[in-house]
Amino acid sequence: MGDATSIERRCGDRMRPKRIAILGSTGSIGRQGLSVIHHDASLSACALAAGGNWQLLASQARQCGAELVAMADQAAADKLRSELGGAVEVLAGPDSMSELVRRSQPDVLLSGVVGSAGLAPTLAGIECGATLAIANKETLVMAGALVMPAARSAGVAVLPVDSEHSAIFQCLQAGKRSEVRHVTLTASGGSFRDWDEHATAEASVADALNHPTWEMGRKITIDSATLINKALEVVEAHWLFDLSSEQIEVVIHPESIVHSLVEFCDGSVIAQMGHPDMTLPIAYALAWPDRPPRPAAPLDLPAIGKLTFRSLEERFVRAVKLGFEAIDRGGIAGAVLNSANESAVEAFLNERISFGQIVPLVEEILNRTPTMDEVTLKALTEADDWARREVETHIERMSSGRIRGR
Repeated sequence: MGDATSIERRCGDRMRPKRIAILGSTGSIGRQGLSVIHHDASLSACALAAGGNWQLLASQARQCGAELVAMADQAAADKLRSELGGAVEVLAGPDSMSELVRRSQPDVLLSGVVGSAGLAPTLAGIECGATLAIANKETLVMAGALVMPAARSAGVAVLPVDSEHSAIFQCLQAGKRSEVRHVTLTASGGSFRDWDEHATAEASVADALNHPTWEMGRKITIDSATLINKALEVVEAHWLFDLSSEQIEVVIHPESIVHSLVEFCDGSVIAQMGHPDMTLPIAYALAWPDRPPRPAAPLDLPAIGKLTFRSLEERFVRAVKLGFEAIDRGGIAGAVLNSANESAVEAFLNERISFGQIVPLVEEILNRTPTMDEVTLKALTEADDWARREVETHIERMSSGRIRGR
């Protein structure tokens, strides 16, 4: 038995709300995360960070009573500071998210920022001993070799918020990790799952952003349309669950009801099912190890009628293979895959390249990944910069007519 003071402290920790810091609070994951927190008295949002949407961040900070807020954009932060009038401390600049994590000392860090920007604050969260609820798959794709060992060493839990990886995590409660034979990630197929290859190659930005099932941010929606999101998820699953390439499969599942499946050594297959609603995996990660009661609509399987699955078409295989290639290459390949894709998607959204050029461009850069045995933060940062420069050089060459996009 502990002394009276330690018992009182433990009781107090159980009674106080769990402190949540949200990176990317104005984005899709952040907004849904705040909705989950608003409806759960055992959770509180202590700190919020965003990129440039200072108006929404100001409103969020007031509503949730945040102690700290951070903005990467200095000009937006100045406007936010003026709007809040000193009621909430405002941090600004490229390192503000990491500073926010260290200053707020959250119990849980919910990372919903897009891209490589989530890496440094994730490492800061590990330093603080915060549970990591990661919706930012790029962090693990880029730096799983750093993040996962650091988390294990610090005794920090890494909880997936991606619906597919949350599903795997939940299915794994049915058995031991050593008993896992195989996992299957499901894919909606994105905006072009029923389009032919030629029409898809010349699709507009508006077409690509018209996802049939999920409401997500622009970058993630494009990733879903190319299916590079599944390449990234393959790498993420490799790091989260210590899986080899041979243990991971991707199938198309248009209904988006079965989010992933785990096959165990005895042939049993456990699937996690639910409506395509990101608040479920968010709530599960924030409340873990408990499963919070939620007023969710029941899953009416007779009304759904059927659940269909099909193998990847060849045009999707090319994209998904990039994830397996990154795993097999190791080293800095995940960082190159992630950064090349971010840059290519940005170029498409800015109408500098066609939709059909995204995957070949990312493939081209990944295939030229420099060999590097030791993975360090410096090496990953340099790989990130290299991949972005290579994409830009490639696009400029295409624009000048020196090479043709494939």
